[in-house]
Amino acid sequence: MLTPYTLRSRFVAVHHDVYLAEGAEISAVTRAQACWLWSRRQGVVAGFSAAALHGSRWIDATRPAQIIYHNRHPPAGVRTWADQLADDEIAVVGGICVTTPARTALDLARRNQLGVAVSAIDALGQATDLKPADVELLAQRYRGRRGIARARVAVDLVDTGAESPKETWLRLLLIRAGLPRPQTQIAVRNVFGWIEARVDMGWEELKVAAEYDGDQHRSDRRQFVRDVHRLEFLERAGWIVVRVVAEDHPDDIVRRVRDARARARARRAGSHCELPALRLK
Repeated sequence: MLTPYTLRSRFVAVHHDVYLAEGAEISAVTRAQACWLWSRRQGVVAGFSAAALHGSRWIDATRPAQIIYHNRHPPAGVRTWADQLADDEIAVVGGICVTTPARTALDLARRNQLGVAVSAIDALGQATDLKPADVELLAQRYRGRRGIARARVAVDLVDTGAESPKETWLRLLLIRAGLPRPQTQIAVRNVFGWIEARVDMGWEELKVAAEYDGDQHRSDRRQFVRDVHRLEFLERAGWIVVRVVAEDHPDDIVRRVRDARARARARRAGSHCELPALRLK
């Protein structure tokens, strides 16, 4: 299909005998594909690379590709490890052998710090039909292996309602602070019963929400206007919304959320203590 001259002049070598068109974007998916071709189609793409092939978002394109393959001397940009894989832990995505979502989640949980793992598995759950129970079954299959105890902790904290890594970070911050585990993507309905808004996370019984405001809220004018109208509706519906930005200190975030919950409890207690009005004769 290509002459030697065309290969030299219009393509760049990603790995030995693996080429990419010059100027093409190198994404996490591209790195995963190139990694598998480097293994001469014998390895099984795993970890973050498997998550990318399954459709996960927010994977750093500069992160090395990961593959289960018996080669201890991978090229730059590739991480390999040898591991046991059962047939039901391997899937085929786009013609490439890749770990199933459940096995991918287990590997992410075993091989990464807690916050990184939970964020990655949240995104994987958004992209697939991943069920925590399936990951737990695999953890039982490999109980006693290194990292399994840590994996169970991470999987227990997974919530596929998170729509960005920062939302995962905020949720974990609140849980670590000892607050009750927040519910994600809470639907708020109008007087007609239609869903008028959703909040990132919060406590529906108190009508308290915590939301992370990313840069898109400031850079996208249309999104900014929608957010203003949405917040007005939530306030009319009795919700207290704690808005978090990148510059906020974690301790201050926790304090503000605690204060919001205290105000909501006081408001609810006050409404229960009100006496009915009496009409005097």
